[in-house]
Amino acid sequence: MRFTESVEIAADIDRVWVVQTDVEHWPEWTPSVTSAHRLEPGPLALGSTTRLAQPRLRPAVWRVTEIDPPHSFVWESASPGVRSRGEHRLVPLADGRTRAELALVQTGPLAGLVGLIAGSTMRRYLRQEADGLRRRCEQA
Repeated sequence: MRFTESVEIAADIDRVWVVQTDVEHWPEWTPSVTSAHRLEPGPLALGSTTRLAQPRLRPAVWRVTEIDPPHSFVWESASPGVRSRGEHRLVPLADGRTRAELALVQTGPLAGLVGLIAGSTMRRYLRQEADGLRRRCEQA
């Protein structure tokens, strides 16, 4: 199952990157995350882990598996029967704006069932994350 969302943000890519990779502050700007705790100090990097709690979902540890500052980071989490991959990509636009492209990809023997049961929640959370990221980055 693949769920996607994108949003154009009136901020440059560096500003969006700083906000998007400061994952411990996500609960301040998206209702899709109730708590986020980095499990090691320092900036987000390859191998970094974060424990996320989200409404109606079990807490999960996400590990960064790809990172290309300031353009993208990908992290993954696993639970019984499902592997989740969160993709966060930033595309600079000609007018100084940035397009944020978010995706959640779920694979594994239970991915289809989880998608049927929780698909609307996942789509809503991606929309909340995109909207919250835009609002946070566009603040003065």
